[in-house]
Amino acid sequence: MKSGAQILIEGLKEQGVGVIFGYPGGVVLPIYDELYDADIRHILVRHEQAAIHAADGYARATGKVGVCLATSGPGACNLVTGLATAYMDSIPVVALTGQVPTGLLGNDAFQESDITGITMPVTKHNFLVQDVRDLKRIIREAFYIANTGRKGPVLIDIPKDVSTTKIPDEDGPEQQIKLRGYKPTYQGHGKQIQKAVELIEAAERPIIYAGGGVISSEASKELVEFAERTCMPITTTLMGLGCIPADHPLNLGMLGMHGTEYANYAITESDLLFSIGVRFDDRVTGNLATFAPNAKIIHMDIDPAEIGKNKPADIPIVGDAKSILTDLLKRIPAACTHPEWSEKVQGWKKNHPLRFKEDGKLRPQYVIRRLAEILGEKGVIVSEVGQNQMWTAQYYPFSHPRQWITSGGLGTMGFGFPAAMGAQVAVPEEPVFVIAGDGSFQMNIQELGTIAQYQIPVKIVILNNQFLGMVRQWQELFYERRYSYTELPEVQFEHIAKAYGIGAETVRSISDVDSALKRALDHKGPYLLDIRVEREENVFPMVPAGAAISEMIVGQHTEHEEE
Repeated sequence: MKSGAQILIEGLKEQGVGVIFGYPGGVVLPIYDELYDADIRHILVRHEQAAIHAADGYARATGKVGVCLATSGPGACNLVTGLATAYMDSIPVVALTGQVPTGLLGNDAFQESDITGITMPVTKHNFLVQDVRDLKRIIREAFYIANTGRKGPVLIDIPKDVSTTKIPDEDGPEQQIKLRGYKPTYQGHGKQIQKAVELIEAAERPIIYAGGGVISSEASKELVEFAERTCMPITTTLMGLGCIPADHPLNLGMLGMHGTEYANYAITESDLLFSIGVRFDDRVTGNLATFAPNAKIIHMDIDPAEIGKNKPADIPIVGDAKSILTDLLKRIPAACTHPEWSEKVQGWKKNHPLRFKEDGKLRPQYVIRRLAEILGEKGVIVSEVGQNQMWTAQYYPFSHPRQWITSGGLGTMGFGFPAAMGAQVAVPEEPVFVIAGDGSFQMNIQELGTIAQYQIPVKIVILNNQFLGMVRQWQELFYERRYSYTELPEVQFEHIAKAYGIGAETVRSISDVDSALKRALDHKGPYLLDIRVEREENVFPMVPAGAAISEMIVGQHTEHEEE
């Protein structure tokens, strides 16, 4: 005989789960009792939101499904933001939640919440297990759904009596999963692919617009080969950074609101937009009516619902990025046919580089650039959300996929630190740095306890400007510098970290940056750097809300700096 809790643990092992991030509570005690001597590592976080973010970071670093566990009621509800984060960025996560016994469902029992109802809009699918005999099948289906097609989070809600009920041991061969109405398309339609080839061959000013779907499908190698064969420049979304090395001559960096000038100019003047694994979201397009106004659009995505949702596609192709690019490479001749366009794009790159004021003051862009020099091509870089995120996206030269982890679609402050924990657990041999603002970092600062307990050697770099920086920037530029509730009091992060037994220091001078970063890197355990940067530094370029992406604010200094 086996209990539901035993079936759950065996099902997780069957799926190759080696680590769970979680926080115990009353209704999940049967599961935690089985975890006590199970061959699965459990990381005890300090808040359930950190558990889901850590599972998310684990998934982004590896491409595998991340797993978290929380109790019912408030524990389950604390996962909602993380589920929405993973859902927006198409990250495979399985969240396990405890629930009150089935006989109490709907009775407003202690710590009861309708978590399947609450999370329906922010999960790819969810399950309420009401019969222990269904549990093994549901576990298999949950992992299958999370990690196929357009990937995403799945939640399994397990009532306490399902965990404790015992049924006869009926191990048998694993059945092939067949879900009615769920059959992702991986192979692109041959006729559509041929139409795309003809449009590419006819184009004079083509550009590739690549997103997180390229990373998810492990298609970076094919994408770069395709770009080299056609001499098409590549611009990426925030989520697509790393799909082409930063130093590749065809790489135009990130486009959109805080993208490079040359990427935005190239998009605006293109006559063909080859879009792959992207959503045409508002932070990329700006004013949709002016986005690539003269371009034909090829839109390739594994999710048919995304094609044409925001921008009509001339040639829609549903399928997996790796599969479609492989087919395209068989049909595209190895010839570059638009030297004038290439020359123009390279001219934009030369004449409009990313830049910041280098005057000996401690600026965040300098810190990021120095970190990149010190790390080289090794390591994983995780960011929080806000100015720290955009500066990292702009100035860190990502060289390969899964080197960059950030919350893109939802823009979740507090994501980066616990996601870095998950990434570090996933790739223990790699240095993992999280670049944070002092605002974002304080949203999950309690996870210092987790990295201290397990000696997870995450390196924390706080770009401390004592502001909610990105909101302050908008207030400066569009609200006459009326800094309404965006200034933060000074916090001695070094002292807080040391109270947890974590190595830490405060950096106040540009001359100390290199040595501090090297000390953090060489330290065997976790380490925190509180770097006091210029308080009113801004992120440029910047596209104002409602403007075309070619209408950028390319830089201006604050009154304080001019004085």
